[in-house]
Amino acid sequence: MKSKFGRGFITNLLLLSKHFGLPPEQAFYGASDHLDELILPHQFNGTEVEELVTLLRKRVIWHQPGSMDREDAAEVVRVLSRLAVAIDRHLGIKDADPGEYA
Repeated sequence: MKSKFGRGFITNLLLLSKHFGLPPEQAFYGASDHLDELILPHQFNGTEVEELVTLLRKRVIWHQPGSMDREDAAEVVRVLSRLAVAIDRHLGIKDADPGEYA
């Protein structure tokens, strides 16, 4: 069956990251929909990647829109950045770095 809000791992992370390119007061609306079918690949079980995905889920799901939007959105962006680096490191890129302007 076709997914309404995306299914996968990188696919859903990309869809979720689009929300956090919006102004903070708009970022959270609908963002949690992309977590419904976010699938953690088995090779990441028990790793930093799994921990960061759990943290990402909490940050997005527990947010109350209209309350601390700017701070919470900035934290989600930091977690997404850390997650990208952790995935790269897991894939063998030892010097993965989000860059100065992440």
